[in-house]
Amino acid sequence: MTTLSSPLRTTAAPRPSSSGPRPRARRTPRDWLRDGGLSTLIIACPMILVFGVFSWFPIGRALVMSLQQTNLISTPEFVGLDNFVFVLQDPLLGKAVANTLWFALLALVFGYPLPLAAAVLMSEVRRMRGLFSALAYLPVVVPPVVAVLLWKFFYDASPTGVFNTIAGWVGLGPFPWLQDASSAMPSLVLEATWAAAGGTVIIYLAALVGVRTELYEAAEVDGAGVWRKIWHVTLPQLRGVLFITLILQVIGTSQVFLEPFLFTGGGPNNATLTILMLIYDYAFGSSLGGNYGAATALSLMLAGVLAVLSAIYFRVTRPWSS
Repeated sequence: MTTLSSPLRTTAAPRPSSSGPRPRARRTPRDWLRDGGLSTLIIACPMILVFGVFSWFPIGRALVMSLQQTNLISTPEFVGLDNFVFVLQDPLLGKAVANTLWFALLALVFGYPLPLAAAVLMSEVRRMRGLFSALAYLPVVVPPVVAVLLWKFFYDASPTGVFNTIAGWVGLGPFPWLQDASSAMPSLVLEATWAAAGGTVIIYLAALVGVRTELYEAAEVDGAGVWRKIWHVTLPQLRGVLFITLILQVIGTSQVFLEPFLFTGGGPNNATLTILMLIYDYAFGSSLGGNYGAATALSLMLAGVLAVLSAIYFRVTRPWSS
């Protein structure tokens, strides 16, 4: 016998709660102690102390020194913002900023697409890909000072110099390289690109592994050639990595110091004087003690610009870190 339910008896739907989500319980110091907060703090104290001594203290000391006239020998004198005014009125500041931007532009033009092209070519190699990757990364292993001194020997401006001899084989040169104001900065960029491109090549090779092969197969079905596959498939799939490496390269090139310091010392005629070279000259340009107040003031100004670029970098990479 089947029992029929009355049509008047209906199941009432649960009413939505009008109170909304319950507020999160507020943690008390007792909860913090019970969850092991004190033991965590004790374990982290040595690391916090070391980090504070070697990182936060120098930053705070730099803030103080930027407001003082001091050479670390005589008694410091408080001068307020005079160091910042001195730096901004220095005629060499505009030259250093222009040279740094010129170096960054040349590094982007030559050093930014070259690792990508090398990575794409190596990704198409079927055999000995590991060997080519190792050869591409080899310049990164060479100590920077050794690499600069080696290239400085290659840049010998005489007709018997290494690069001028090679150029003479095809009827070119001899070139002045580091001895001429117009060619000194491109020469520095060429060596810096050779020294740092290998690490970026490895990054691009790792990113290319994540590109789905069916996209290339679909492009081949549509009749796309090599260049169209690179433009319509490879580059869109790498746009996140490309933008990150772009920001990192801008930040890195704005702090260039080793190449102009060892190659030319900022010359000829201040053609390779960069911002960090100017900071170095402020601090150590005089044997009697440099102007450390002006050096720290310019360092803080540069740090402010780099902080903005770093904020852009962290903002862009936030989706990849979650």
